[in-house]
Amino acid sequence: METEFGRSGAVTEPEQGWFPRPLIQPNGALSLEARVEALLFVAEEPPSVVQLARALEATPEAVEEALRGLAERLKDRGLRLQRKGDRVQLVTAPEAAEDVRRFLGLTAGPRLSPAALETLAIIAYRQPITRAEIEAIRGVNCDGVLRTLLARGLIEEIGRSEGPGRPILYGTTFLFLQHFGLRSLEDLPPLDGMEEGASAT
Repeated sequence: METEFGRSGAVTEPEQGWFPRPLIQPNGALSLEARVEALLFVAEEPPSVVQLARALEATPEAVEEALRGLAERLKDRGLRLQRKGDRVQLVTAPEAAEDVRRFLGLTAGPRLSPAALETLAIIAYRQPITRAEIEAIRGVNCDGVLRTLLARGLIEEIGRSEGPGRPILYGTTFLFLQHFGLRSLEDLPPLDGMEEGASAT
């Protein structure tokens, strides 16, 4: 698969607002934005901003700016930037999901049960969260549902609580974002009645 960066046309009377920088510099060198794109294209796992900065010998702030530019440039393309915390990856656009599925000969997996969807929503909005906290909200045992969500790769263990017994903390994964066509957790729709400070991070 080849990556085509294209050329930047001259703008004599720029409109107000943000404009992406040229990916090819006057001296023929790639811009930081293009170099970030190249690393994301070959990365086996979503790298962190710090990892990208270290590999590119740039500051994290410069990489963040490059990521913003890349995200803007990809808005009308078949790829999207997807972020989870400090980690980022390139994914296909949700709008192309059916084309990708047909091209690869993939079939849709089994649907999640209402109980699994309810539990997944609680984790998505309240993460990091323990099993006991999930069960306190749902009012039922969640062991089986959690095992299902873990097996499907939609949630993961992200640490331990400082509470008694140091219970496992659960959070959503990159696969969760892909499954629901989200660029980041910030794309989750507002939840009416959510307690202040309980939103996803």
